[in-house]
Amino acid sequence: MLANLLIGLREGLEASLIVGILIAYVVKISRRDVISKIWAGVIVAVIVSLGVGALLTFGLTTLSPDVEPLIAGVMSILATGLVTWMIFWMARTARDLRGNLHSDIEKSLAGAGWGLVLLAFLAVGREGIETAVFIWAAAQVTQNSTLPLLGALLGLGISITLGYLIYRGMVRLNLAKFFTWSGALLIVVAAGVLVNGFGDLQEVGIFPGVNALAFDVSAAVPEESWYGSLLKGIFGFSAAMNWGQVVLWVVFVGATLAFFLRMSLKKSPSKATQAPIAPAPLNQDPIGVSEQRSTASMTPSTPRR
Repeated sequence: MLANLLIGLREGLEASLIVGILIAYVVKISRRDVISKIWAGVIVAVIVSLGVGALLTFGLTTLSPDVEPLIAGVMSILATGLVTWMIFWMARTARDLRGNLHSDIEKSLAGAGWGLVLLAFLAVGREGIETAVFIWAAAQVTQNSTLPLLGALLGLGISITLGYLIYRGMVRLNLAKFFTWSGALLIVVAAGVLVNGFGDLQEVGIFPGVNALAFDVSAAVPEESWYGSLLKGIFGFSAAMNWGQVVLWVVFVGATLAFFLRMSLKKSPSKATQAPIAPAPLNQDPIGVSEQRSTASMTPSTPRR
């Protein structure tokens, strides 16, 4: 549940900030008439994301028991790839996110501005589909669909609330630190999904070593216990893991986490410029609030005097 709350919070906050930047910019250039088109794109993206989640949840139940582990393993590895790509994408593009979105808006405003529907759909839909796939994969790890869904919904609810408060200039949030450390935690979570998918593919014979146990601590750490469930949900821990899974987990976490932290901390601004920018009233400077709050600490600037 905690792992899915984290993915819902991070992905939802990214989407909320993007929507906030889009709306604030069209307000700034006096094109309030296209705000409804932005929301139309958001709604379509949400519907598509829910459809992907429903397809994964209910569509695979019709498969035969021999095929299901194969599909589950492939989808788990795909989910790991998606969330890892998302983490590094945000680390690379966070500083230019506002400028890139503004450029895309200008291109999409031709005519009646229907291009904004597609822009909003692609921006939010990417986050939504990634979230749906990863939540489904995480549910396969815990063999429980209720708690992962509940955690994700809670995370999304918090992210939407935070996004609105940031847009209104009511909350300060160091986004650079948030995305860096949440990304680091998600790499650990993704490693658990990865080794679970790898284990599924071992079961169907695609990878060897399914019976080469590295350890079996099921007597000391029962998976049905609260602490066993917590370890499984966050780290992908299983009471019995083979050497292939252990080596894959260590290599993935070690290499990916080291590279991510090196890239993120290297790009982080100096401590002298990391102080959050004080919010300004929305009705005085709508775009300023969105840009300040959505990019605070990612592209810090000297506070206004």
